[in-house]
Amino acid sequence: MDIKTSKSINTDILHENLKKVFGFNNFRGKQEEIILNLLAGNDSMVIMPTGGGKSMCYQLPALLSEGVAIVISPLIALMKNQVDALRGFSDNDSIAHVLNSSLSKTQATQVKEDITNGKTKLLYVAPESLIKEENIAFFNKNKISFFAIDEAHCISEWGHDFRPEYRKLRQIINNIATAPVIALTATATPKVRLDIMKNLRIENAKLYLDSFNRKNLFYEIRPKQDIVKQLITYVNQRKGESGIVYCLSRKKVEEIAEVLQINGIKALPYHAGLETKKRVAHQDAFLMEDCDVIVATIAFGMGIDKPDIRFVIHHDIPKSLEGYYQETGRAGRDGGKGDLITFYDYKDIEKLEKFLQGKPIAEQEIGRLLIMETIAFSETSMCRRKYILHYFGEEFASSDCNQMCDNCKNPKPTSEGKIEVKKLLEVIVECKQRFKPKEIAKIMIGESNSLIKQHMSQISHVFGSGKEKSIQFWHSIIRQVYVKQLITKEIESYGVLKIRDKGIDFIKSPKSFMITEDHDYNELNDQKIITNQKGQALDNKLYAILKDLRKQQAKAIGLPPSILFMEPSLIDMANQYPITFEELAQIQGVGVSKAKKYGQEFIEVIKEYVEENEIERAVDIVVRTVANKKNNKIYIIQSLDKKMNLDDIARGKTLTIDELLSEIENIVESGTKINLSHIIDEMMDEEELNEIHDFFKTTENFSFDEARQEFDEDEFNDDEIRILRIDFISKVGN
Repeated sequence: MDIKTSKSINTDILHENLKKVFGFNNFRGKQEEIILNLLAGNDSMVIMPTGGGKSMCYQLPALLSEGVAIVISPLIALMKNQVDALRGFSDNDSIAHVLNSSLSKTQATQVKEDITNGKTKLLYVAPESLIKEENIAFFNKNKISFFAIDEAHCISEWGHDFRPEYRKLRQIINNIATAPVIALTATATPKVRLDIMKNLRIENAKLYLDSFNRKNLFYEIRPKQDIVKQLITYVNQRKGESGIVYCLSRKKVEEIAEVLQINGIKALPYHAGLETKKRVAHQDAFLMEDCDVIVATIAFGMGIDKPDIRFVIHHDIPKSLEGYYQETGRAGRDGGKGDLITFYDYKDIEKLEKFLQGKPIAEQEIGRLLIMETIAFSETSMCRRKYILHYFGEEFASSDCNQMCDNCKNPKPTSEGKIEVKKLLEVIVECKQRFKPKEIAKIMIGESNSLIKQHMSQISHVFGSGKEKSIQFWHSIIRQVYVKQLITKEIESYGVLKIRDKGIDFIKSPKSFMITEDHDYNELNDQKIITNQKGQALDNKLYAILKDLRKQQAKAIGLPPSILFMEPSLIDMANQYPITFEELAQIQGVGVSKAKKYGQEFIEVIKEYVEENEIERAVDIVVRTVANKKNNKIYIIQSLDKKMNLDDIARGKTLTIDELLSEIENIVESGTKINLSHIIDEMMDEEELNEIHDFFKTTENFSFDEARQEFDEDEFNDDEIRILRIDFISKVGN
């Protein structure tokens, strides 16, 4: 039966239909109050966390109202999922429909007939479908019970998923009908919700604000080190459980999904670039549990309503806390525990900042603030639950977290940093605010590069003023001071640090400033993780033996030690204990050629060590690489032999220059010789080539970073250094 207003309905009828249609005995939270307000013909603004039951707030009143409710949503997948669910509750398959570009003309005609005949109570549409004149004319002829705007944060420029077409919704609604509006979102700060209400012109709407606290979710931030191995380890420990891995780019989604697949994990990619049939098939496979893990883009989002997702992993740091909260909120919607792991690397933050370059100043400012909040959340030592709830305007006591975040379960060490912060700020001022974070950190410890050398006469009095601390320490302090808004970064000046008024005040009158140290992650659920970082070998004794052996062999043949085996290779040997040429060739950065050329003594030493110490060798994680890499290798080597230039080679495999150079680096670091002479001859003269080759001979690791510090960008750009380093390894090491 259709009910026009709440005056003709009592709560008994509401509960009766809740039980009869949806099978629930009771409403959750403020659902009943919201429904009654909507049935009374009033506007509503609903802020309710993912899994809190937002859809019930418009589905039930739509079934009880005269006419059809128009639900505006940006997510095609969510539309389909909700329509399927509603049809499951009803004998009438026409009870809910989708109207979007995925329908054929015949299907769209059928939808409109069902609406005209009063069979349809909920119509899910995208803003693009609403704006079509033929649809507006059709809606004008039918009774519209109300408009529900789902994912309403898309309206706000301050939201994490702003969509310009959403700013026009009020105008579109006015062209269709006069009806109540209910706006719903899981993520809205006070600023965002005011922007939503103002733009929709529902300033007098009743605001329903539910708690953002999801007690069953465990929040954790981990350093982004050897991430593929960490992912495989973690997912293998959660076999049979459903999870999502979010990535920033479609390319990374495809790459991670493929790596998981070839390592025996049932994973599928999901992003807007997939053809519709394939995307729907992947979604259904996830819902039907034919696939355990969906790898998806953050930008596209996922409208998959699956209640038993047990973990959500962010391969890349999200662009905003709103986005992070919404994406992580997909876990544990059935009330069971959900684990939320985000891999954090400050380089990812710098990538996000680069995306802002060239954008309008207003957009830059908004983007900068959103990114700053993400950094602060990642770097904080306080309860993560308290931090994120406070961000959404909700008070929360850390003691109520019940160790359901990494900072409460394993608190970060803190110490008074007033002196260090003042020293850092003074150095930025003395350096005339002309350096980026990496240069400031180097200046603090007394390390120079070509840019610093140019200004040494002006900065010599502060050069090395913080040398008692490590460069990692100063990088951390810079980030923490940035979060506290004592300094800022000029995006258009490529990240140059500038002092703010608060920073000047701090120098004049220093106050307490508690600094935090990062967690030392050597374990993952009681299992050691190989990190490929210096000093992180599982067997430090063997690592030291191998390092000494490498030094002896390198000295004997007159080459830098890293030419033989890079540091990550030694670490991997100390983790995997290879005792045959075949096993050594599988070690990171080795390959068949290098194993045969330099590996004999290493194999003998490792074998003897294993026998003496009665070590049971067990390769817990064998990360299989994607098969087409071998094809790329053959193609690249043959192309270089044909003297093709890098642009043409990259185009042939749809690679960027950066990706191509990474492929070539892997080839030469595995012991294969290649010919780059035709490329280098066009780039520079022999004197310049010898200059950088001579430099690499004097370094310990002949790394890109060492060369970047030594040579000014006017002398060699990044690509040139990489090419010359590759040439050096190929000629001298292979």
